[in-house]
Amino acid sequence: MRRSGRPRQQILSMEKNILNSMAWNLTVPTPYVFLVRFAKAAGSDKELENMIFFFAELALMEYGLVTVRPSLVAASAVYAARCTLKRSPIWTETLKHHTGFAEPQLLEPAKMLVMAHAAAPDSKLKAIYKKYSCEQYGRVSLRAPAVAAPQRLA
Repeated sequence: MRRSGRPRQQILSMEKNILNSMAWNLTVPTPYVFLVRFAKAAGSDKELENMIFFFAELALMEYGLVTVRPSLVAASAVYAARCTLKRSPIWTETLKHHTGFAEPQLLEPAKMLVMAHAAAPDSKLKAIYKKYSCEQYGRVSLRAPAVAAPQRLA
């Protein structure tokens, strides 16, 4: 037996009216929302911040990360950036607390980001690589890809 879509439409319409009357704006969460908070938790300086955003933009091009939660992509960008810049410790209790992710959860997505960084100079799609090779972004894309934690990302 098939139900009529009418009650559903009425409920959705009423929800829309309520949200509009409260002046709410609903959006889809993107990694950027999480990046700002996670970068702050990482105690980022400008170089680390640029590297984090470089990895986050590389993630947009990675098919394997399309279905990954935006918060996990953002945390993985922080992890990959800290590995690339040889920050120690790579993952802290503070980062674990603020991101909600333990280091083992970040290894696969971070590995994908590091591999994308390694492949970027020879890629056909170089816009992100070129953008982050400019002085304005600290030339972070020109840094050697992460090998600081071979047991983790290798």
